[in-house]
Formats: sequence, C-alpha cells, structure tokens
Amino acid sequence: MNSTLYLASASPRRHALLNQIGCTHEVLHVPSPPGEDEPRFSSESPLEYVQRTAEDKAMRAQEWLIKQGLAQISSGQKVAILTADTTVAFGDLVLGKPTDAQEASHILNFLSGKTHTVYTALVLSQTSMHSSGEWNQWRSLSTTQVNFTELSQKEIDAYIATGEPYGKAGAYGIQGSAAQFIKKIEGSYTGVMGLPLYETYELIKQLQP
Repeated sequence: MNSTLYLASASPRRHALLNQIGCTHEVLHVPSPPGEDEPRFSSESPLEYVQRTAEDKAMRAQEWLIKQGLAQISSGQKVAILTADTTVAFGDLVLGKPTDAQEASHILNFLSGKTHTVYTALVLSQTSMHSSGEWNQWRSLSTTQVNFTELSQKEIDAYIATGEPYGKAGAYGIQGSAAQFIKKIEGSYTGVMGLPLYETYELIKQLQP
C-alpha cells in the first residue's frame, strides 16, 4: 500500500528541510482562514498556543484535501499530511512576525542579550485504512533555548535592511545572517528554522505503508 505525504505549509524552509532528509512529499497550499492570522486566545500559554495552532492547521488541511477529492482511499492509496507551527516566546510573551522596520527593531532590541524559547509543534495525520473520513494522528514538540548577544542599534538597523526579519517569528532567521548574533542554542537548530528534523523523522516512521 502506498502513501502520499503532503506538507501543508507555505514555508520554503520547511519544504527544503524535508528535501534535506530525502523525504518525498508534495506541498499543499491550504487557503488561509478569514480574519487575524493565527490569533492567540487570552488564556493560552505560548506552549498551548503553538500546539493548538498546529492542530488547527492539520484540521484545515484535512478538510481541504477532502474537499479537493484527494483524501479518498482507493486502490490501496493513502494520504498523510504534515503541519507545523513555530512560536518564539519569552516567558508568557509571544513574539510574532514584524510588519515594519519599527516593529522589527523593537523585537530585536527586546531579544538583545537575552535567552528566549522557540517552540515548534508538529502534527502528522494519515487517512485511516478503514475510512477516508477518519484520520490517525501523531504529534511532537521541539523546544529550543536561543541566547542572543548584546546588539547595538547599528547592528539591528543593518540586519533589518537585509529584509530578513520580515515574515519570521521573532524578527530573525537563524539560517540567515542573524546567525552571527546567536551565542548559543540548546535544542534543535532545525526546530528554530521551523521543522525539527529529528522529531519529523520519528513521526514519519509512524506512517502506515
């Protein structure tokens, strides 16, 4: 029995990371829901938020696959979906994606000289062999501590000028030039990029052939 794996993410970094470990997959472009992007409930901790968001993405991807007629079990064909969410947090504070240079500067000044936490939650869903309307699910979580050096405003401004902070939680990408600001990490480097490869590989091994 064959299984097709879909990566339900618009992130080119997650796509490249799956390719890095030789994981054959297709990128699934799921329409974004209306309203605020990935809103956080007032009662949620950053950990609860990242896990729920990954679950919400999984549910939307499942619904989209079914709507497109791609989740039907026929001729022994099964499908699996990988969803992920990455959150940068300091204590109970979630640091999102900056919308402009001023916001990026504020976030980077806040991170300067501190250690923050990067959570990446994963959900792997696979159609049940008994019904295309039922899904088996496996979950995992990567937690990484990232220590930034003290940054000058000149360094922050120069980094913002590269355009790298935009579209990235916490206003930086560890795989880019921000790597020069990071003194130490404890955890998963690829988890900070958005897809922890060890945890991802362990999940994929759970898939039924």
